[in-house]
Order: sequence, then C-alpha cells, then structure tokens
Amino acid sequence: MNDAQRNTGREVRLRSLPDGELRAEDFELVETPVPQPGAGQVLVRNTWMSVDPYMRDRMDPAVTFLPPYQVGEALDGPAIGRVVASGSAEVPVGTVVRHWLGWREYAVLDAAAVEVLDTSVAEEQDYLGPLGTTGLTAYVATTEIAPVRPGDVVFVSAAAGAVGSVAGQLARQFGASKVIGSAGGPVKARKLRETFGFDAAIDYRSASVAEQLDVAAPDGIDVYIDNVGGEQLEAAIDAMRGGGRIALVGAISAHGAPPAGPKNYFQLAIKEITMRGMLVGQHFDRFPEYIGKGANWLREGTLRTETTVQHGIESAPEALLGVLRGANTGKMLVRLDG
Repeated sequence: MNDAQRNTGREVRLRSLPDGELRAEDFELVETPVPQPGAGQVLVRNTWMSVDPYMRDRMDPAVTFLPPYQVGEALDGPAIGRVVASGSAEVPVGTVVRHWLGWREYAVLDAAAVEVLDTSVAEEQDYLGPLGTTGLTAYVATTEIAPVRPGDVVFVSAAAGAVGSVAGQLARQFGASKVIGSAGGPVKARKLRETFGFDAAIDYRSASVAEQLDVAAPDGIDVYIDNVGGEQLEAAIDAMRGGGRIALVGAISAHGAPPAGPKNYFQLAIKEITMRGMLVGQHFDRFPEYIGKGANWLREGTLRTETTVQHGIESAPEALLGVLRGANTGKMLVRLDG
C-alpha cells in the first residue's frame, strides 16, 4: 500500500497542560484517519519535523507569543515532507515541501500553505536547521538586531544549540575579532572550539559565567546574542562595553515561566547599551536573502552544523524534553520516515 492509499497515520496530541516541568505524560500518541486532499490541496507524508524550545511556551497561555496549544489536539510546528497526493497542478506528487503541520505523519494543507524546496542546493533536513527558522534567527540577530561589526568581541549563549552555533559562525563571517560561546559541560565546550570555530568556550556548569567571561574577554564584549536569559544575561551586561548591542532571542533558562529581569539592568543606561528583542516570524521576508547565502556557506564549509536526530513520531515528546534539558548539539530533529 502506498502513502496515498493508507487509511491511518499517527499524531502527537497534548494530553494535559504541564504543571511546572514538562513530562512525557503530558503527551499522547493517537492513530487517526489519513485525510484526503481536495481541490487546491496536497497530502504530505512528513519526513522530518522540528522540535524547538518555544513549543514549551505554547503550553502556557500566559507566556506564549503564538496561539497556545490546546489539550486534546495535535501540536504543530515546522516540518518537511513529500507530496503523496495532490489536488494542485502547481505542487505535484513527489514535491518536497516545508510547512507548519508537524507532530503528525500525514497532513493535508492548502497548496498555498506549503513552500516548495530546492533539494539540489542542500539536504531537505537543512531547511529545518541552518536554512530554517533557526538559521534565519541567527542571521537576523547578527545583521540587524545586534549587528556585528569588524573587530567586535561577541558572546553567544547556548552556543552549541541550533541558533547559537550558527550565530557564532556568522559573527566570524561578519568580522568579529573574537567569538565566545557558552554551553553546558566539557564535551559541548570543546565542540564549540573544535567544530564551530569559537575562540573561547564557557562551561556554565563548571563555574560562574561572569568570572569565566571576565577571563575570556578581559576588555569586555561588544555584542551578546542571548538565548538563555537569567545569569548569563546579567553577566553579559556587566561585561558589555559602552555602546554595546544585545539581541534577545530566547530565554531557555526560564521556559514555562516569565524570566526574571536582570538585577543590573540600569547598566544599560549607564553604558548606552542597545537591547532589542526579536521574533523570527517578523523577518520571514529575509528568507530568500538568507537561504542564498546560507546554502553557499554550507557548500563552502564555512558554515558547519550538527544535528541531533530522534527516530519515529513516538520519539517526538522525548525529543522536546531533550531540547529543554540541553541534550542536543545543534538542531534537534525527528525523522518520521525511517
């Protein structure tokens, strides 16, 4: 039986809203009928799906900036798949597409809601990582939100993650004189230096971030790409030179609750620091610009990436738990077709 003839597929639903720490018991795996596409629609067999820290926030209506997940309904998020049945001449069977109905094996979408991908320039899964929203986040953060200038000293938190690992490498591309990253544990810290080309690595589990940052950047930093918040944001503000720039990308240290503000926030005024938040969804118009450059950097080898892969739709909840615990290096993906 081919994919277009299958009767059922599986999806992950939210069983309960988490009370504090997210648990595997908050999810359920359900077998559902495979929908058939109507006119102007396509049926997609998902091959890869993304799990990202913001998905935890979507389980708390008071915190999320996106529509919250609903108990009893399937989750959603970025996914890649192949069209297996089509009611659209523009998106025929066999087309590889990117869309936002992950967390399920099969999805029916309007043809206008999928993006046709060019798999001749990159692997299809790259469009969820270095050429996806995480890569675009790093690009916009380092070119617009906290632009990196030649000679800058740059600090990136969660630097072994999907956004941070790309942001540090882009900072180097844009002329940074020194790039410092933080990560949890000696293995990841070594990965920052040996694989991703950071000049210095801070293991936030081993000692005070502020003390380690002072050693790595004794004359201060100019740019901070913040994926963590909390202690690391405070340390970056203390280390920031006058006129420095901070991009607030994420606050993984406080997922599931509003992050505490930095106690030294008035240093922003004293040092005339610019601190600006970003939501990548407001910058999708820059995707074509970035993908052209990013695909070229991948081919040249000047942009290196790593992926942590879980297999099967049933592994998706554990993959999300892993991201929130820092279990991944680079992008966390779930492969659905093998």
